Amino acid sequence: MDTAIARPELLLVADAVAREKQIDREEVLEAMEQAIQKAGRAKYGHEKDIRAIIDRKTGDVRLSRWTQAVEVVDNEEIQIPLHIARKFKPDIELGGYLVDPLPPIDFGRIAAQTAKQVIVQRVREYERKRQYEEFKDRVGEIITGVVKRTEYGNLMVDLGRSEALLRRDETIPREAFQNGDRVRAFIYDVREELRGPQIFLSRTHPGFLAKLFAQEVPEIYEGIIEIKAVARDPGSRAKMAVISRDASIDPVGACVGMRGSRVQAVVAELQGEKIDIIPWSPNPATFVVNALAPAEVSKVVLDEEAGKVEVVVPDSQLSLAIGRRGQNVRLASQLTRWDIDILTEAEESERRQEEFRRKSGLFVDALDVDDVIAGLLVTEGFETVEDLATTPVEDLAEIEGFDETIGAELQRRAQISLDRRAEEQERRRVDLGVSDELTAIEPLTPAMLIALGEAGVKTLDDLADLAGDELIEIVGSDALDKEVANAIIMDARAHWFREEHKSD
Repeated sequence: MDTAIARPELLLVADAVAREKQIDREEVLEAMEQAIQKAGRAKYGHEKDIRAIIDRKTGDVRLSRWTQAVEVVDNEEIQIPLHIARKFKPDIELGGYLVDPLPPIDFGRIAAQTAKQVIVQRVREYERKRQYEEFKDRVGEIITGVVKRTEYGNLMVDLGRSEALLRRDETIPREAFQNGDRVRAFIYDVREELRGPQIFLSRTHPGFLAKLFAQEVPEIYEGIIEIKAVARDPGSRAKMAVISRDASIDPVGACVGMRGSRVQAVVAELQGEKIDIIPWSPNPATFVVNALAPAEVSKVVLDEEAGKVEVVVPDSQLSLAIGRRGQNVRLASQLTRWDIDILTEAEESERRQEEFRRKSGLFVDALDVDDVIAGLLVTEGFETVEDLATTPVEDLAEIEGFDETIGAELQRRAQISLDRRAEEQERRRVDLGVSDELTAIEPLTPAMLIALGEAGVKTLDDLADLAGDELIEIVGSDALDKEVANAIIMDARAHWFREEHKSD
C-alpha cells in the first residue's frame, strides 16, 4: 500500500526559503523532514524511531517507523529480537532495520505550529552556519556596511546577508554615525557563539590603517612594499613603518603619492588623523631614530636584555621628541616595541658625570687611591672592585701611566677591600641571626643573606614559607629573576620532604 502523500507545495516553499535566506535547498528540505518526524513522534509515540522522507522531485512525503534487529532487546520501542525480525524479513542481518510504512499525518493546528517552529529553528541554524563559514576567513579585511541601529552607543552594521557589531570604543573619537549611514571598517574577529556568529568591526585597529593603504597604494597590494608595523592614536596621529623589496622604489614616497594624494585619501577616511610614514630598518637603533621623527636624535643606547633604549636629543628637540602629552614617544615605542627613555644632552652629560663621580668615589674609598687613578680605572671600563681583582696584572700594566708594579699593588688593595667587605657582611649576618644553613643555598650572596635577615627571614623554614615573588621583593629584582627565585625556594623546602620520608 502506498502511504505517500503528494505535497508539491513543499518543494516550492523550500525553494523560496532557500532563495530568501541564501542557504542550500537541501538543508531546508532536511529541516522540513525533521519537522514532520517530530509531528509523527507526537502522534505515534516519542520513544519510537519515526522518520520522514520528502521526495526531492515530486514532493511526496513518506512516513515510516524503523525498528532495529538486535540479539538482546534494551528498548522495545526501537528494537526487536533478530529471530522475530526474520519472520517479517528473512534476509535481515544483525543491526539491520525493519521499516514499517505509516499513514500520512493530518496536521492539526498544534502539530503544524510545532513543525513550523522546528523548520524556523533549523533554518536559522543553517543560516548562522553559513554566515560563520562566509566570514571566518575574512578576518583582516575591510568591509562596507550600513548602520542599522544603535544599541548603548554600539553600532549594528548591516552587511547585506549578515549583521556585525562596531563597538563605541572601536570607533574614532568624535565621529558620529546615524542610522542609514554607510561605514567602512576592519573585521578584526569572528566568533561562533550561542546566539549565532558574531562579527566584530573596528575603525581604530592598526590593521584598518594598513588595509586602507593597501587599497590606495598598488605597490603594497602587489607586495613590492611591505608594511612592517603600525601604531595609532585613533583620530589624532599614527606612525607606519614601511620597507621596499625593490631598491628602485622609495617606500615612503610611494605611500605619500603625488602631492600627497594617496596619504590624504587615508587621512580623510580616518577623520583627519595625521600619519607619519617612516622607513623600517632591521637595525633597532636606526629604527628608533626613524620612529621619533620629526625630532632629531644625537645618541641611542640599547639595553637588549631589558628591552629598553635610551635616546639623547638636543635640548631644543626635547618637546618635539616627546610630543604633545607624550604622544610622539608613545607611538614610537609602540611601533618599535622598545621602551624608550628620552634625555636631553645636558641631562645625559650631567648623569654621565654623576655616574663617573660615583664610580671614582667607590675606588677612592675601597683602594685608598687619589682621584686621578680612580678616574683612569673608570675611564678604562672598570665598574666594581671585583672587576679589578679578577683582571690579569698584565692587562692593568697596559693602561697608560700604569706598570706591573702599580697593577699588582692595585690588585692587592682590591683583594684586601673584598676580604674586609666579606668579613663585615659575615659579621652582620651573624648579628642578624641568619642561620648557617642558608649560606649553603646557591646562589644566595652575603648581601642577599643580610637583606633576608633584615626582613626577618633567618631559617630554612622562614625561606621555605616564602613565594618566589616575595623573595624577589626582599633581595631586589636586579639580583634574581623569577625562575631562580623559585628554584631557591624549592631548595629550602627540600628538607621538609626528607623529614617526611624519614617519618614514613
